[in-house]
Formats: sequence, structure tokens, C-alpha cells
Amino acid sequence: MADNTAKSYSLRPLEKADLVFVARWFQDAGDLAVFDRSARVPYDLPTCERLWNISGNAADAGEKCWFSITSEASEVIGIVGLERISYINRDAVVALYVDQSVRRTGIGIRATTLMLDFAIRQLGLNRVTSYYRADNAGSRDVTAQAGFVIEGTMRQAWFADGTYHDMVVVGILADEWMTRRDALADELGSETVIAFGDATTSSWTWPPRKTRLR
Repeated sequence: MADNTAKSYSLRPLEKADLVFVARWFQDAGDLAVFDRSARVPYDLPTCERLWNISGNAADAGEKCWFSITSEASEVIGIVGLERISYINRDAVVALYVDQSVRRTGIGIRATTLMLDFAIRQLGLNRVTSYYRADNAGSRDVTAQAGFVIEGTMRQAWFADGTYHDMVVVGILADEWMTRRDALADELGSETVIAFGDATTSSWTWPPRKTRLR
């Protein structure tokens, strides 16, 4: 029998305690090398704290914001965030990682699009960029569904597993996102909802609340 119960997930600011999960995920060197172009050695907790700026150094705090994706049981199942935020150029880079157990369930596309909506409609950014290894079908599919446009390929720019991989650069502009936004909300439906905070009361959800209450 199909499970018709709506599933709710939350985004909240990444906390130091959450990095236990991140360090656990990135013990898989192969998975790490797909997520992070610059990392090959599995992360320990101090490395995670430094990379996600939870060590107390506020020098670049305004250039990034990371969120934990949590289940209804408050389990951390992924992270999503904006890096290299520039309020001069009004752009940023979006990045996503979800636990292998919940991939291809609709969580990744919803977390990405909620972050994209937040970047454009809350932070006032005009452009969001993403990069992925050319053989990363998950990132390819999520960004394509969200409306990102392939802008170029950096040949052999990503070395992993003894091979040079191409790196694909994709981007989306604010007006492109606003054109894509409503249609995507209808496509995704309300079976799975991700929100900043409580999905039953938050004004920031994906799909947007007006879509879920039709």
C-alpha cells in the first residue's frame, strides 16, 4: 500500500553538534570526492569546524550560510548552503549534500530550491551558480529541474579516482527563477515539504504554502 502521508523536513542553521554527521558522511572518500572538488582526505571534526566556520572565526561569516536538513525526528540527513556570497555582485554558489539513504526521494530538489528562493527573494541576489563533476547525475538532475542553465564545461578540472573529470558550471538568474518558480512548485507537489523551521507554521516552505493549500 502506498504511503500517502505528507513528509516534512526542516532547515535550520548548521550547528557544531551537526558536524558529527558531516564527519561521518565524509569518511567515504569516494563520496567526498564527488561533493568537494578540493577534498580527497576524509574529514575529521576539527576540519569540519574550520570549513563550515563553526570554530569562532567570524572573518568570512558573511560570505556563507549553511543549514542542516532535519527529519521530523530531528535527525540530520543533509546540509545545504550558500558559499561565496557577494553583495556587490549579488551572487552566490549553492551546494548540497544529502545522506545516501535519502537520495532520489525529492529532498535534494526541495532543499536546493528553497535555498535558491531564499537567495533571490530574501537576500536579494541576482544570480546563483553551481558546479558539479560531469559524472554526478544527481547534481545534474537537481540543477536542471530547478532551472539552472549549463554555462560551460571546465575540461579535466576535477581529479578523483585516478581520473581527470570535466566540471560543469551552471547558473540561474533571478528573473529566470521567478519564471520557473510556480511551475516547479506544481510539478513537485506537496507530498514532501521542506521549510525553515516548522513546516506547519513557517512562511518559508518548498513547495510554497499557497501551492500546498490548493
